[in-house]
Amino acid sequence: MALGGGFALLGGAPQLVHGASRTENPAISARGPIRLSSNENPLGPSERVRRALSERMDLGCRYPYSYMGPLVSAIAAREEVPESCVVLTGGSTEGLKAAGLVYGLNNGEIIAADPTFQALLRYAELFGAYVHRVPLDDKLVHDLDAMERRVTSKTRLIFLCNPNNPSGTILDGNTLRDFCTSVDSRAVVFSDEAYFDYITEPDYPSMVELVREGRNVIVSRTFSKVYGLAGFRIGYLVARPDIASRLREALMAHTGTPALIAAEAALGDDDFYKESLKQNEMAKKSIYATLEDLGLPAVKSHTNFVFFKSGMDIRTLQSRMESEGVLIGRPFPPLYDWARISTGRMEEVAAFGNALKKVIG
Repeated sequence: MALGGGFALLGGAPQLVHGASRTENPAISARGPIRLSSNENPLGPSERVRRALSERMDLGCRYPYSYMGPLVSAIAAREEVPESCVVLTGGSTEGLKAAGLVYGLNNGEIIAADPTFQALLRYAELFGAYVHRVPLDDKLVHDLDAMERRVTSKTRLIFLCNPNNPSGTILDGNTLRDFCTSVDSRAVVFSDEAYFDYITEPDYPSMVELVREGRNVIVSRTFSKVYGLAGFRIGYLVARPDIASRLREALMAHTGTPALIAAEAALGDDDFYKESLKQNEMAKKSIYATLEDLGLPAVKSHTNFVFFKSGMDIRTLQSRMESEGVLIGRPFPPLYDWARISTGRMEEVAAFGNALKKVIG
């Protein structure tokens, strides 16, 4: 059913549980404010990960370098690339910043959508980079034509966040691939795929396939989202071996031994992976139902959050929602009348619905 603004919501949403405000639901109030602000997966870490950590906690006294091999091998097998293409990072953020450093030094020029995830861009700017920020189109999708027009002989990196944060939109798969193969001879393309696991479009391509072809493409992935390991800080980059080597040398902190153990266990936990996706879809449908009741336009999301037009300055909405015990996403200029709400447990999403209806309704 359309909500206006050209966007449509998924149907079949489950009913919200009413009366689950912070003061009325002890299970929620005991945990303090409900965190629907950082796109975390509240279900993790899984029981399999917990067991692995418990059994190998004695390795917590060891530096991680001797224990990276099994995880690198597992990722390489999963992505169908040589191990030399895999760079382990502290979350995907460390990989993003490493790329920002490598390609932003000495007045490097970077092209990116706006708004999008800023970690790479802001870090690059600290080292003298110039970032060309290209507005999203009217459907809040990367405007690839406009981005390509910005490419010059000085361009070193083109940053794509796909699915995009904060809009939750994805690029057409064929268009994305054509764009990457068109511009990668002039600049490196960085494809941030932190939310790739949540895409439900059939046969949607990861740009890892271009890495396999030897293209000038870098892909970042993370264990912070669907695997529920945000607090462990573990992610990875996939790139051609020569590019991977440059990025590896630019890492600042690396990750820790417990994170390696957790990620290795998580990769083999198919049941938890599927349950995370199932719970995420249920939570999104409840969020859509609330927004539909309030007549608020929302973008169809391919992530674990929903971006919607609240019609209220986000800073005001943030404050009012926090007073109701619910934390929502930060401002994403210039879209100050839009809000990003992360999925959570069903009782948390229900509490969000009640709070939003009180604040806006």
